[in-house]
This record gives sequence, structure tokens and C-alpha cells, in this order.
Amino acid sequence: MKRIYTLLFLCVVACMSLWAQPKISFDMTTKDLGYVLWRTPATVTYQFTNTGDKPLVISNVTTSCGCAKAQWTEEPVPAGGKGKITVVFDAEAIGHFYKDVGVYCNAASLPIYLDFNGEVTADAKNYSFTHPYAIGAIRLNQEELDFKSVNKGDRPVIELLVANTSNKAYSPVLMHLPPYLEAKAVPEKLGRGKTGKILVTLDSEKLPKLGITRASVYLSRFPGDKVGSENEIPVSVALLPDFSKLTEQQKNNPPQITLSAKELEFVDLKPNQKKSQTIVILNTGRSDLNIQDMQVFSMALAVKLKKRVLKPGESTKMKITVLAQNLHRVKGTPRVLMITDDPNQPMITIRVKARLKSSEK
Repeated sequence: MKRIYTLLFLCVVACMSLWAQPKISFDMTTKDLGYVLWRTPATVTYQFTNTGDKPLVISNVTTSCGCAKAQWTEEPVPAGGKGKITVVFDAEAIGHFYKDVGVYCNAASLPIYLDFNGEVTADAKNYSFTHPYAIGAIRLNQEELDFKSVNKGDRPVIELLVANTSNKAYSPVLMHLPPYLEAKAVPEKLGRGKTGKILVTLDSEKLPKLGITRASVYLSRFPGDKVGSENEIPVSVALLPDFSKLTEQQKNNPPQITLSAKELEFVDLKPNQKKSQTIVILNTGRSDLNIQDMQVFSMALAVKLKKRVLKPGESTKMKITVLAQNLHRVKGTPRVLMITDDPNQPMITIRVKARLKSSEK
């Protein structure tokens, strides 16, 4: 009987020894490097964890070409421990690439294969179509942050898309944020030729007033960058009036704003020309119309408004003048924005298209 128990015990121990083994689990087995600059080494890192029961030992790591050199955690990795494999890729030719990395370890009888891919280019990727606005080597999909039709209590978010066309890793940061704005970069760091975004959140409870609020934030192009006109991003917020406390009489007899035009076009302007057009504003409602706030979003525009309070049936004129000499300094769309007490049209935007006359050859 003792012999039988001894044999059973030895079998259990043997089985447990067979079951106990190291196991390697990678964070990712495929890495997309995107665009890699020629003659600029790129580093690929594969993180791994030993999810087995015995120490994990990597005996060798091979690459599919001489342009990639590998290093790895050589000491035994205990159960639950972590390690990494680092491959430095120094491209020899321009164009698309796909490279294998073979991992030899005591967790498998055959090599475990990883890979990375991308494209080698002599220049950073051309993002001029998807990210048309350049601030140094950083490109954006928009050159201003415009929070439209915001109600008290709202927390709207604008996604500012960012592309890194520099030859270094880049951390997107917006500087000089006013108290009512928050910004978070996703991801926090962009590799060369990579894209990301900055999530800009507005806390409308912290706005200083109803109507239009304007400010500027600045995109940091590199660590220690300073603020200036080159990295300025204008911010505009239109906080609408609160109509929730209107009486029934006010709801049934609202003011109503009507404009003769909401878009003006100025073509073939001479470099130092000043040219004007007039818009007629009419109150077709049943109570007084108040133009509570008005702002001009361009130094190339000048605006004159004769009256801000219009009785029912009354009209006034708005004269908009384009200053052609300032067009080259314009950031954003030239426009005039008005906040009114018309509950159906609390915000009116008048857009101005202006272009200089083409120089004759």
C-alpha cells in the first residue's frame, strides 16, 4: 500500500512539474511606426510579462535584416515579472518596410515572431490637406477655436487635430488657457509623422459674461516655447441669453430679426483699398429687438451700426468695410457676430469673403 501511495505522489509531482512552465505575453506583437525619416534611427519597444509559473529566459532575438539591431532583458524574468525587447531600426532605403523579430525563449519550442512596419521618407509626411494650418513643424486642422451657441451650464468639447511633422517626438500643449478652458492631449506624446488631438473643454459656468467672449491660447511647438503671434490660436465663445424665464406674453410676442444678407463678398480688392457694403437689419417681431452684443472677428473689418434697439417694424443699417491692407494678417474667417434677444435667432453670424486682385504678370 505504501508503494502505491509513493507512486501516486511521484506521479502528482511529475504532472505538476509538467504543468508549471513560463509563458510570455506581449503588450503588442505588431507595431506600426508610420512615417520614419531616412537616416534617422527609429526605436521599437515590445513590453512583455511572464504569465507562467516558472522563470522566463530569453536566449536570443533575431531580426530579418541587418538594418535592425535588438536588445532584450537577458536575466531570468520571474513569474509575474516584466521585461522588454528593444529594436533600433536604421533605414537603408526609402519606401514601405515590413520587418520580423524572432524571439527564442524557454516558453516555446519554436521562435515567437513579432513585427513592425511603416514607410521611410526623406521628408515628414505631407499633412497639408487634413491639417492645413502650420505652426512651425506642427500642423492643425483648424486655426481657431469657435464655441458656438453655448448655453449656461454646457461643457462643449472641440477636438483640435494635431500632426507632428518634425523629426523629434512632440508633446502637444496649449499655453495661457483662460479659467474657463481645459485642454488634454491624446496621446500625450506624438512620434515623428504621428497624429493626435487636443481636447479643449469649455466650462460655461466660468465665463465672465453673457454674449461674446474672446481670448487667445498658444500652441507650444517645443519645450520652453514662448507665446507670440506665430503660435497664437484665437478663441471665441458665444454664450446665449437665458430664455427660460420669459413670461407667456413675452413668448407669444417675441422680437424677430431679419437681415438683408448674412454673407458679403468683396473681390478684386487693391492692396490698400477700403471697400464697404451695407446690410439692413429689420425687426419683424412684436416687441423691441435688442442687439445685446456684437464683435468683429478680424482686423481686416470695420463695422458701424446705427442703432442697437429696434421697435417692431423699425430698421437700421450696418456698414461693413474691408481694410484690404490687413487681409494678409487675418487669422480665421472674417465675420461679424451678434447676440440678440430674438429667442429663435439669438446668435447671428455675418461672414465676409474678401480677396485681393491677382497681380498681373
